[in-house]
Amino acid sequence: MDEVPFHTVYIHALVRDEQGQKMSKSKGNVIDPLELIESFGADALRFTLTAFAAQGRDVKMSTQRVEGYRNFCTKLWNAARFCQINECHPVAGFDPAAVELTLNKWIVGKVTEAERAMTGAIDAYRFNDAASSIYQFTWNTFCDWYVEFSKPLLMGDDAAAQAETRATAAWVLDQILLLMHPITPFITEELWGELSENRAQPLIISPWPELADSLIDADANSEMDWVVRLVSQVRTLRSEMNVPPAAKIPLMLKDAGAMAQKCLTDHADLLQRVARLSALDLLVGEVPEGAVQDVIDEATIILPIAEAIDLTEEKSRLDKEIAKQDSEIDRFEKKLANQKFVANAPDEVVATERQKLADAQATKVKLQEARERLAGLG
Repeated sequence: MDEVPFHTVYIHALVRDEQGQKMSKSKGNVIDPLELIESFGADALRFTLTAFAAQGRDVKMSTQRVEGYRNFCTKLWNAARFCQINECHPVAGFDPAAVELTLNKWIVGKVTEAERAMTGAIDAYRFNDAASSIYQFTWNTFCDWYVEFSKPLLMGDDAAAQAETRATAAWVLDQILLLMHPITPFITEELWGELSENRAQPLIISPWPELADSLIDADANSEMDWVVRLVSQVRTLRSEMNVPPAAKIPLMLKDAGAMAQKCLTDHADLLQRVARLSALDLLVGEVPEGAVQDVIDEATIILPIAEAIDLTEEKSRLDKEIAKQDSEIDRFEKKLANQKFVANAPDEVVATERQKLADAQATKVKLQEARERLAGLG
């Protein structure tokens, strides 16, 4: 008696349909959660609701969003299978602070950052930010980058590097399962048991990670983040210039600083493998003909691609794509200039058309940039 019944009350948002309309049987827009669970799984639905539970904002529910988070769960499952196949098993007494390889220091620091961000978000009831933190780390940093970067070490001849990478990958995956468990309890508990038969306790009663800030290595972060950015920019240039995926091309860096030179030397084999490069060099002097350029920090990325593509054919292709986007932009602009359409069409339809216009304009800019790069090649 005389006690406050609830110290904290969390009021969740209203779940609407994908157009933002309130669900009702008369409108026929009710989304049955049981059907979503049957199609995509309970974890996917739970993650969707958490990811869109922004304070003060209603949730716009759609099957496409739930399907997207089902794909995220599949991505996690595949990463766990990769670890199993490569014998990345939890090691008793593993100390993440003792890892020596730059790649492993980097991923230990990144999962620590994810844990700190997720813990802070949960403490502040920002559940959507918590979901975003673990999503970005798991999908992008761990699955897309670390798994790819670790392959040469796991398949190499250096036994010490192989053992450290196996133990690190297993430890990081365990942290992911612990962090994701409140949102996706079923797949994480299943993987927790699959990845090791010697667990002291089920995942549901395992303690929440409390990772020390000292696990974040600033030097390793700077180095590997630079490698990620370089690979991303090279892949973007290759895609924009329509360089065949199997073609290997040389890369040169001009005006590279000390850190860039160190990264280029220390990670040469990795860069050549993941960016499909035939050679890496530091350039002193003039940029060769037939090369496209981009900038990373103080350095200039130079990719000689003239021999890898048909310049005339590629210019023609880009001209056609630009003309196509011009036609799309003109169509959307005329539609949005029609005051009757803007006044009478539902708000979501008008918003969709405006987004289509913005997308077409952005695509045209990218195509024009690629065309300008080609113009300088001859």
